[in-house]
Formats: sequence, C-alpha cells, structure tokens
Amino acid sequence: MSWIADSLAGAFALAASGDLRLYAIVALSLEVSLAAVAIAALVGCLIGAAVAVGRFPGRRLVIVVLNAAMGLPPVVIGLVVYLLLSRAGPLGALGILFTPAAMVVAQVLLITPIIAALSRQVIEDAWREYEEQLRSLGVSTVAAARTLIWDTRYSLVTVLLAGLGRAMAEVGAVMIVGGNIDGVTRVMTTAIALETSKGDLPLALALGVILLAVVLSLNGIAYAVREWSVRRHG
Repeated sequence: MSWIADSLAGAFALAASGDLRLYAIVALSLEVSLAAVAIAALVGCLIGAAVAVGRFPGRRLVIVVLNAAMGLPPVVIGLVVYLLLSRAGPLGALGILFTPAAMVVAQVLLITPIIAALSRQVIEDAWREYEEQLRSLGVSTVAAARTLIWDTRYSLVTVLLAGLGRAMAEVGAVMIVGGNIDGVTRVMTTAIALETSKGDLPLALALGVILLAVVLSLNGIAYAVREWSVRRHG
C-alpha cells in the first residue's frame, strides 16, 4: 500500500508545484470543453425550445430521438467524426483531424442532444404553465419560445453545466479524433489513460484529482443555481 501513498503524495506535490505540463493539459481541457458547450448551448437550446413550444407532425418521434441520442456511445461519435474529417472523408479538406478543433466537433455532437433533450423538458414544463397566458396576449410561437428561454434561464444554466461536466469527462471520442498528441491535443482524460498505462501514477493521479475537483465544482454550482432559482421564484 505504500506505493499508493507515495503516488498520492507525488500527485499533490505535482499539483501544488505549478507544473507547466500539468496545467497546460488542464487549460486545453477547459478550452476545448467550454468551446464545445458554447456551440452546443446555442444549437441545443434552440432545438429544445422549438420542440417544446412547436406543434408539428413527427414531434413525438423527434422527442424520442433526442432522448435516445443522449445515450450515444462516445466512441461511435468519435469514429463518425474521424471518418468525416479524415483525408478521404467529405470534410477532409478542412485539415482539422488530430487538432483541438476536431475534439470540439466530437464533443459538440456528444453533448448537443443532452442539452437539447434536457432544455426541451425544462421549457416544456414552463410552456404548460404559461401557455394560456401567452396565447391570450397574442404572442407568436417564436416570441413565446424566446420568452420561455429567458424565464427558465437559471434552470438552463444547470443544463449547460451538466453538458460541460459530460464534455470534461469524455475520453473515447476525443482520443480517436485528437490522437492524444503531447502539447497539442492531450487533455485530462486522455492524459490520465496514457500516464496510467506508462506507470506515471503521480501525474495521472494529479490530473484525476483536478478533474474530479472540476466535475464536483460544476455539480455544486448547478445545485446552488437551482436552489437559488427556486428560492427566487418561491
């Protein structure tokens, strides 16, 4: 058991030392995941609002597809993006395979259905409550969707934080499209997998501690925002 204690001690020492390699990996992880969430938030919230407020043929099927897409295997998404961005693929001319941009694309495809499905539920709950009032005021469907997005903004923040946590924890898809290149596309999850296989447990544990701290912080912020929203509207 002493090797575990030694590895943990080395991990905390490494994290406290301000190691540039360690924090470059952390910074890239945050950069990629935040960019992916920003794009997914725009697309996902708009899809969620449109499905929540709109009434159109095939709506139930769309809801089923969105809910099912929340469980898409990340490695399958990574494989699809790889095929699209490879030199022989339809988007190969972009030349972004094995770059952070490709990792952003993979994460966007992974978390957009999550944000869309969860935001659809949040906005639809609000729509049931305010539909009669909004219709009596002659508000158009587009205006109603915009109003409900604003009214449920605090709940939607928790949805976005959930998406960010999912993106930060992703390993399969980003490893396939990013290649885990040192100093270029190595993020926390892929670095943990690599360093563990190499036997560099202090670095792997240091990254694991930081990743765990980030995910726990995101969940704490989401809970605080949700509680504050409940009290504010209570």
